[in-house]
Amino acid sequence: MKNGMPLGTSRPRRKLPGEGERGEVTIPFPKRKVTRAVATAELAVLERTYPHAETALEYGNPFELLIAVILSAQCTDARVNLTTPFLFAKYPDAAALAQAQQSDVEAVIKSCGFFRTKAKNIIAAAQGLIAEHGGEVPREREALEALPGVGRKTANVVMSVAFAEAAFAVDTHVFRVSHRLGLTLGTTPRAVEEDVTRLVPREQWRHAHHWLILHGRALCKAPTPLCAQCPVTMCPSRPIVARAFAAKLRSASGRARPSAPAAATPRRRRSPSAAKNR
Repeated sequence: MKNGMPLGTSRPRRKLPGEGERGEVTIPFPKRKVTRAVATAELAVLERTYPHAETALEYGNPFELLIAVILSAQCTDARVNLTTPFLFAKYPDAAALAQAQQSDVEAVIKSCGFFRTKAKNIIAAAQGLIAEHGGEVPREREALEALPGVGRKTANVVMSVAFAEAAFAVDTHVFRVSHRLGLTLGTTPRAVEEDVTRLVPREQWRHAHHWLILHGRALCKAPTPLCAQCPVTMCPSRPIVARAFAAKLRSASGRARPSAPAAATPRRRRSPSAAKNR
């Protein structure tokens, strides 16, 4: 042991100001919303940047979309797209999935994470579709949210993507980007939804959802946005990001500059005659 620590180990580096748990720069959200004029300008830039924005989930019908959205919770769309072909080959419709054994479904969707809960929910959702809707996916919010595993976000995605209804879903990308653009100060997905839908014409709600998602994936990343490449030049997070990086650089520079060591005092050497006379 040395200094209370096992030999061969070193103390963990102290986090610098502005660093996250893994040493990345943490970017606080703006503390004020932008004006309506600025918000409209920001959204117009996103519309021009992502004119053909659409869901990244691959599906063939509303049933497949519903199941894919449930599986996408805390999982990437890419991973879901690798999983659903095998799932739908085995269970092509609600009737087939409603009769499935949970353990069999778990084995297929295991790579999507939380597979036990998701398997239970998609089987129960399929059973609900058979019992209440003749195996078809309803387009009404209340009916969708009554299905197991379906919350407001999932219902909004199904309504907007499968049925082209006016709905605005808030996922982690939409939540983050809406805050960074100063469109909202909302602390819940519902509050963010209400703020953004006040700024966007109703017929554009379903498109705005995809603009924000694609921007979050491409440039406004977590934890660190790529502001130098971002076309939204009026974004209020730009100076916040610049200040956060400047603070980290100053802190890192201060830690990297060691203090000058104290000058050593030379020892006086005794002469041979002095040593002999002692």
